[in-house]
Amino acid sequence: MTTESHQRLLIVDFGSQVTQLIARRLREARIYCEIHPFQKVDGAFLASFAPQAVILSGGPASVVESASPRADPAVFTLGVPVLGICYGQQVMMEQLGGRVEAGHHAEFGRAFVSPADTADPLFAGLFATGREEVWMSHGDRVTALAPGFSVIGASPNAPFAIVADPARHFYAVQFHPEVHHTVNGARILRNFTDLAGFTGDWTMAAYKEQAIAAIRAQVGEARVICGLSGGVDSSVAAVLIHEAIGEQLTCVFVDTGLMRQGEADEVVGLFRDHYNIPLIHADEGDRFLSALAGIDEPEAKRKIIGRLFIEVFEARAREVGDAEFLAQGTLYPDVIESVSFTGGPSVTIKSHHNVGGLPERMHLKLVEPLRELFKDEVRALGRELGLPASFVGRHPFPGPGLAIRCPGAITPEKLAILRKADAVYLEQIRRHGLYDAIWQAFAVLLPVRTVGVMGDGRTYDYVCALRAVTSVDGMTADYYPFDHHFLSETATRIINEVKGINRVTYDITSKPPGTIEWE
Repeated sequence: MTTESHQRLLIVDFGSQVTQLIARRLREARIYCEIHPFQKVDGAFLASFAPQAVILSGGPASVVESASPRADPAVFTLGVPVLGICYGQQVMMEQLGGRVEAGHHAEFGRAFVSPADTADPLFAGLFATGREEVWMSHGDRVTALAPGFSVIGASPNAPFAIVADPARHFYAVQFHPEVHHTVNGARILRNFTDLAGFTGDWTMAAYKEQAIAAIRAQVGEARVICGLSGGVDSSVAAVLIHEAIGEQLTCVFVDTGLMRQGEADEVVGLFRDHYNIPLIHADEGDRFLSALAGIDEPEAKRKIIGRLFIEVFEARAREVGDAEFLAQGTLYPDVIESVSFTGGPSVTIKSHHNVGGLPERMHLKLVEPLRELFKDEVRALGRELGLPASFVGRHPFPGPGLAIRCPGAITPEKLAILRKADAVYLEQIRRHGLYDAIWQAFAVLLPVRTVGVMGDGRTYDYVCALRAVTSVDGMTADYYPFDHHFLSETATRIINEVKGINRVTYDITSKPPGTIEWE
C-alpha cells in the first residue's frame, strides 16, 4: 500500500520473527513504513521508493557465513539515517569495515544498557535511572567498529550494545527495541524517526482509505466471496471490503460445528441484520466432525480444517457464480507462524487454516487487506469502520475453533462439554469486570479423565484447563494473574454446572515457550 503522500520509512527484512513489530511500533507513532525483503531492495528499488530513513531488521543468519544476507550497498549511500537492529547492526559493521565474530557470544533475554554519551539525540528521554532494560537475542556480536562509529551504549555482555556514526546519522543496536520487553524501545525508535525528520502523519483513518483504494484497484468490477470465521479479523475484513466494493461482496460463514456457544447466531445476525451484507450460512458441522473423527495430532487437525474450508469456499464460489476473489481476515501473526512473511528464512511454528494460498483448481485470487496488521490494529480499524464496540472488543478466536482447544480426538460429546465450560468461564470473567483487561481467555478440555467425588458417589470425568493471557500483539504473552478467589469460584461453577468435568486447572505458561493456544 505504498503512498506518495506520506513520509516513508523502509524496513529491510532479514527474516526475523519480529520484524513486523518494528512496523507496528512505528505505526503507533504515526510513521508510515513498509517492510521489504533484503533480496528486493536494490538500487533501483531504493530510487523508486525514496525512503526518508532505513531500518535493517534482525534475522536468524550469521554474518560470518559467506552466504548470509547483506544489505545492498546503495542503502548506505542514500544520504538518509539508517538504524541497524541485532543482525542489522552486524550487517552494518561487516559491510562498512568493522568485524563480527561468532562463537561464545550468545545472549538471550533481559539485559541492562548504560550510556556512554547521554547527549546523543537517540537518547532523548532515556536513561532517567542511569540504565535501560533491553531484550537481547543474538548468537554473534560485533568485536570491531566500522570507521566513523563509536560506542554510545554498552551492557556487561555487549560492549557495542549501541553504536553511532553521528556524521552520517547511522545508528545500530545489538538488542531488539521493537519487542515489548525492551521497556523504552518504542521511545528509541521514535527518537530515531525524530532525528530523521518524521512528523507522524500516518493514521488508521489513512490506512483505511488506502486499503479501500487498494481493494478497488485489485478487484475492479469482479465479485468477491469473503470467509467469515466468527472472529474479529474476518469481520473487519468483510466490512472493509464491503465499504470498498459494496454488492460485489458475498460473505460465506462456515459453521464448522467447532464454534463457541451462540457464535453462529451472533455472526449471522450482525451481518444480515446490522450491515445487510449478502451472507451464505454454510452449515457444515457434520462434514467437519466426520473428517476429524479419530484425529489427535494438532497439525493434522489444522490441515484437515484448512482443506475443508477451501472445499466449502470452492463449492460456495460456484453458487455465487462468477466470483474471482476470495477474501480472508489473515493477520500478520498468522502469517509469521505459518510461513515467512517476506520470503525470508523465518521458522514455521504452526500452520494456520487461512495461510499459504489456494489450490490452482479454484481459480480464485486472494484478497487479504489485514495481512500486515496486528490484532490491536485490526480493532482500531474496526472502530474506524463503525463496528459495534462489543464486537470489536471480543477476544481472538482461532479459525480452527474448538478443535484446537480439545487436545486429542474430537467428539460431539467433548465439544458440548467444552462449550458449556467455556461459556461459564467467560461469563465469570465478564461478571468480575476483567474481560477488557485480558487479551484472550478460553477453556481447554484435556484428553484425561480423573477420579472425583461428588456427593457420596465416585466420578470419572474430564479435566478442564483454563487459559487467560495478557499481550500487546499476540507475538508474546503472559498469563493473567487471577486471584485465588476468582479461580476457586470459577472452578466450582464449572464442576457444578458442566456435566462431564470433575477437575479444573489453570495454565500459567507464558509465550514463549508455549503458544497461546494449546494446539
